[in-house]
Amino acid sequence: MTDDLSFLRAQARTQRFTLGTPRQFQITHDGARVLFLRSESGHDRRNSLWQLDVATGAESVVVDAAELLPGEEDLPAEERARRERTRETSGGVVGYATDAAGTVAAFSLSGRLYTADLATGAVRMLVDAAVIDPRPNPQGTHVAYVADRRLHVVELATGDDRVVAGPEPTEGEDVGWGLAEFIAAEEMRRVRGYWWSPDGRSLLAARTDRADVPRWHIADPANPASPVNTVAYPAAGTTNVAVSLAVVTLDGERVDVPAGEWEYLVAVHWSTGGPPLLTVQSRDQKTLEVRALDVADGTTRVLHTEQDPDWVEIVTGVPAWTPDGRLVHVGVADGAYRLFVGGSAVTGTDLQVRSVIDVGDEVLFSASDDDPTQIHVYRTEGGAVRRLSEGVGVHNGAGTAEAAVLASWSPDYAGIRVSVLRGGERVAGIASVAADPGVEPNVYWLELGQRALRAALVLPTGHTPGEGTLPVLLDPYGGPHAQRVLRSRNAMLTPQWLADQGFAVLVVDGRGSPGRGPAWERAMAGDLGDVALADQVDALQAAAERFADLDLDRVAIRGWSFGGYLAAAAVLRRPDVFTAGVAGAPVTDWSLYDTHYTERYLGHPDERPEVYERNSLITDAPKLERSLLIVHGLADDNVFVAHALRLSSELLAAGRGHTFLPLAGATHMTPQAEEVAENLMLTQVRWLKEQLGVEVGA
Repeated sequence: MTDDLSFLRAQARTQRFTLGTPRQFQITHDGARVLFLRSESGHDRRNSLWQLDVATGAESVVVDAAELLPGEEDLPAEERARRERTRETSGGVVGYATDAAGTVAAFSLSGRLYTADLATGAVRMLVDAAVIDPRPNPQGTHVAYVADRRLHVVELATGDDRVVAGPEPTEGEDVGWGLAEFIAAEEMRRVRGYWWSPDGRSLLAARTDRADVPRWHIADPANPASPVNTVAYPAAGTTNVAVSLAVVTLDGERVDVPAGEWEYLVAVHWSTGGPPLLTVQSRDQKTLEVRALDVADGTTRVLHTEQDPDWVEIVTGVPAWTPDGRLVHVGVADGAYRLFVGGSAVTGTDLQVRSVIDVGDEVLFSASDDDPTQIHVYRTEGGAVRRLSEGVGVHNGAGTAEAAVLASWSPDYAGIRVSVLRGGERVAGIASVAADPGVEPNVYWLELGQRALRAALVLPTGHTPGEGTLPVLLDPYGGPHAQRVLRSRNAMLTPQWLADQGFAVLVVDGRGSPGRGPAWERAMAGDLGDVALADQVDALQAAAERFADLDLDRVAIRGWSFGGYLAAAAVLRRPDVFTAGVAGAPVTDWSLYDTHYTERYLGHPDERPEVYERNSLITDAPKLERSLLIVHGLADDNVFVAHALRLSSELLAAGRGHTFLPLAGATHMTPQAEEVAENLMLTQVRWLKEQLGVEVGA
């Protein structure tokens, strides 16, 4: 038990062994240096800004966060919300931006705006206020930032600070400029709300108005004297934040972009290759348009349209212009997500494009081939495609097609390995100082059933198939738009710890998960619960046919968020299969979840109430025959605790016994405090063993 406790504590202390991992890479324009963030050790949560000299391989600190801020950070409320949306749990310098030449970097620390001269290393504080998202213009002469719902620009040479866009005096606190709204950050992966022009003399800024968005209230029952946190939350079928755009200049001029028929601003791209590109989406998400913006009068024209009878998937990094003015986008053709440059498909149907990393003369992108558990980095070469990453694993990239950084994870080693490539050849590496978990998962990578469901079966350390039966624990996410079965050792650390408690742990990605094409994803349309549950059951039964060790009379399931929904659905709808379920932060009533995610799969609740009824767990409450543990953070502003409370209330009204574990002060992210994270896991395992009739000390 001591070893188990030490692993859980280490996992919490190292933030799942991610501290000390280099990230957020930028290669300077001349390719001589690579900027990145990293903490001092695998137990230090405070990131500093570093740089690598590519020629010598020497690493040096540009910004020492501990030296700048020896004490604790005091974050503005908007920054805390932004980090919740991006699932950022570390501290120090968690983000930075540079000018085009890589001469100056801007970042915020404890709300203050700093700049760093990347040639001399000189750091200075520019603004002592609640600063959000500072970004230099391409020329490195000015830095824009957001504070108090206003978009500011400060001139580096003079220190002159002016507001270039902000609410009118009559507009109140519901209007803001320069920040991404909840839906954009949480569901569309757009975390920015303003964009510099290539000449650095103007910005395209988003204006958000949440006046008509319903207000939801989050109290802290453990501290009744604390004020209630009131948030604008657009639940399915309700009003979204109104988002509009304007071009603002450093000289104080402003050109408004007339409102269009679209509902969502998905992405913005502004480069020298052409006019600003706006990606917009209809409310039902069945139409996505790429529009070119005329900055002189604010009018837009359609360049490209994607349509789908279910929904159009958003791919990050596109659309974009090449320097010679060709439009780059990712679209569905012949059953695959394909990369298009200038209207011509560059990738074939053998690849599913995941994201576009950079667009220059050539394009750097990530994709999966016929194995969705692996992600590789590719580049275009004229009309051809070349894979840059090597070896089994999950690879991500930064930089350009010519000068790239590859970050790689693999089942063959712990943690990350980072390589700097020039012309596709490795010229340097960046060290990781993350703690080694000291765990080599005993994992079998499987394709199960008629649908070739990708799965990972994790057995106790030292256990070989045929040694004896084991209770089974399914540990999925199971929903659309996310993936758990990835060829990475670190991805299997928690499943291995669970397996070492005496379980055969099965992790399955069902229909809806990325990497297998649009038809695979569209199988979730109108049916989130039964489709996901059917895949978990089919995978379980197929795995048991291949591994006699799996005891199908003792099967449990645990999950968080959609996985929590799936765990609750499992014990409610398939008591013939599942004995017990742990539902963490579960969505139980889809009418309580946000517009963009929910309506993508289920449609508008006013138009399809029967679909919402069928996918809700509330009406299933009287069916409960098995054991259910519900866990939920009381401060969750993504999946509100109302989901858990409504299900618990219906279970009680129906006379169905269950266990409810509230987590005081916890948001949607799993608890980070070491003792809480440790005891939450131990509590789940203890409870699961009791329900399955397994000796608790075993």
